[in-house]
Amino acid sequence: METQKALEILKMAILMEKRGHAFYAKVAEQTPDPEIKHIFLTMADEETQHVKFLAEQYIGYEKNHAFTKVELPDLANEGFATLILTEDMKTKISSAGFEAAAISAAIDFEKRAVEVYSGQAQSSTDPNEKALYRWLAEWEGGHLKILSDMDNELKEKIWNDNQFWPF
Repeated sequence: METQKALEILKMAILMEKRGHAFYAKVAEQTPDPEIKHIFLTMADEETQHVKFLAEQYIGYEKNHAFTKVELPDLANEGFATLILTEDMKTKISSAGFEAAAISAAIDFEKRAVEVYSGQAQSSTDPNEKALYRWLAEWEGGHLKILSDMDNELKEKIWNDNQFWPF
């Protein structure tokens, strides 16, 4: 891969992760409920971890014109993947439109990240680059699934609570 193109992609990815961190941190700051705050702080922390991996790759690529092999954490044990949306939390989120809207916006962030990382993994011929972007796509895909599940559960709760059923 052309050096400048690889560096531009890494810069774009770092910026995308920093924006995600800023968004999740702001939502956490504005959320009064400690459990909901914990969800968004966990997501903000994970975005910071992504920035770290990407920045290490950027520095290495800039210096050596090659991606380096990185020890990537096991996604099954990561913070966000272990969070559970309790009935109490669903009630709090659905009654607070701000948090529900934030989840919807977060879904868009995560979809974009999955698209970018999956595309890079697919087009890359460098095994270390491919592994990094596949891992990031999988991690963001996990975020996307959890957020989408949360959003669907919240929609169902709102429909049920307001008796929006057409029959």
